[in-house]
Amino acid sequence: MLEPKSVLFLAAILFSAGVYGVLSRRHLIMLLMSLELMLNAINIMLVTFSRYWAGRGSGLIAAHSGQFFTLMVMAVAAAEVGIGLAIIVAIYRRKHTSDADAMTDLKN
Repeated sequence: MLEPKSVLFLAAILFSAGVYGVLSRRHLIMLLMSLELMLNAINIMLVTFSRYWAGRGSGLIAAHSGQFFTLMVMAVAAAEVGIGLAIIVAIYRRKHTSDADAMTDLKN
């Protein structure tokens, strides 16, 4: 079994790569992929904390709360991808580009 420190370090690296992708990319699909990478890093952290604290809580809910929150994050991520891709398709049909700077008409 891996040490919690090494798993959390891996999750921090994945989260940092996702933040870098969000801040440096202008392509909307790459922005969505970077957001998904950040959400998966959070899932790894939640499961790691849940496994580490499994024997210290009282009851079944405390032992599996990390897995529960991971399922909730996965549901939110699925909804985010569905809505995000629909918005990207609508922008592409109207502007014929998938660049994030093309959304300037949505500012007002």
